[in-house]
Amino acid sequence: MSELHTVHTDDAPAAIGPYSQAVTVDGWLFASGQIPLDPATGELVTGSVADQTDQVFENLAAVLAEGGASLSSVVKTTVYLVDMGTFTEMNEAYARHFGDHRPARATVEVAALPKGVDVEIDVIARTS
Repeated sequence: MSELHTVHTDDAPAAIGPYSQAVTVDGWLFASGQIPLDPATGELVTGSVADQTDQVFENLAAVLAEGGASLSSVVKTTVYLVDMGTFTEMNEAYARHFGDHRPARATVEVAALPKGVDVEIDVIARTS
């Protein structure tokens, strides 16, 4: 098996547990779930699910860039929502960040997320 490399950038929130922001191996990047934490302040971005989703994508974009990937190289996402009733709002923000790119996706409703946020997203991408 090829060597695993961990990814860390100060432009995204530091891991809040025993995991990496992302791991790369064999041309693939596996990003841990991101929540709407502002990396500059460490504070949660509150407000609408769209606002939270925008921050999640800023965090993911920073992790992807550090690992040699980008949103355009994402092949799979998993979206976790506390309330599936916010799906449309999340989906509109999601579409803005991906544009015409359409990675595979699963969206699941969960009972709770870290720090009481409404949305968390993880991704798998090809590296350059």
